[in-house]
Amino acid sequence: MVTGAKGAKKKSVERKAKGARPGRKVRILVGKPGLDGHDRGAKIIARALRDAGFEVIYTGLHQTPEMIANAAIQEDVDGIGLSILSGAHNHLFPKVIGLLKEKRVKGIKIFGGGIIPDRDIPTLEKAGVDKIFTPGAPLEEIIEYVKKNIKPRK
Repeated sequence: MVTGAKGAKKKSVERKAKGARPGRKVRILVGKPGLDGHDRGAKIIARALRDAGFEVIYTGLHQTPEMIANAAIQEDVDGIGLSILSGAHNHLFPKVIGLLKEKRVKGIKIFGGGIIPDRDIPTLEKAGVDKIFTPGAPLEEIIEYVKKNIKPRK
């Protein structure tokens, strides 16, 4: 215990110089980049992650890569889940990753899903996407991925 002004007792708070903030939930940003107007799947994923105990920020439809990268920085997220049905995944995923690199942001894992052909997945992984979920992926699989692979950033 630490004694403060006028003899009041205060609990001392131990803080680590390095490491994640104690008790902080994993924060996930769910984004819909590009002109794709279908967000039902993204909303289902956002709700499932929230219900599993994660803090979720949903950016809404028609976001530019710049808007997503800026929101991720402002919200101090640990992971970004992108949902793309428009076919622009080979452009939009790398663009978000590139913007985060330009801004010298490290440690944010990028994952996503949508209508993404199997043949494009290796290219996206090479660009820095950690995991792609294809249509029909069970919610439990996505939740388990986040639990095992995304931790609060330091």
